[in-house]
Amino acid sequence: MQTFIGTKIIKAEPRDKNYGPPEHHGEPGYTVVYPDGYTSWSPKAAFEEAYRPSDGLPFGLAVEALKKGRRVARAGWNGSGMFLFLVPGSTFKVNRAPLLGIYPEGTEINYHSHIDMKTAQDTVVPWLASQTDVLADDWQIVD
Repeated sequence: MQTFIGTKIIKAEPRDKNYGPPEHHGEPGYTVVYPDGYTSWSPKAAFEEAYRPSDGLPFGLAVEALKKGRRVARAGWNGSGMFLFLVPGSTFKVNRAPLLGIYPEGTEINYHSHIDMKTAQDTVVPWLASQTDVLADDWQIVD
């Protein structure tokens, strides 16, 4: 069999099972609502093996959230309105400096996906992770 790994962003709340054979009523678990609105119930152990709260994430899961179009921030940034977001790749035609000094006008440029930061000063800057950022487990999804 092939091995799989999943990274879904879902909403959930604890809820004991209240359907199926009566001997299973009261079994601890979670009601899970998926992004498409589908709702299911998951046993507590299976749920807790697969999911964690969206605050206190490691950097890798923060990157997965960025790839899904979400904004992320370190815990210490939250009060200042700072967050990261993924800028998707695109193409554009050269029409102004400084690129006019490098390429002829009209040259089509591939603009690769990258991560930008919205700063506390309400500006946007390119962002690169430090080793501290990469090893931190305090990343959170910002709605």
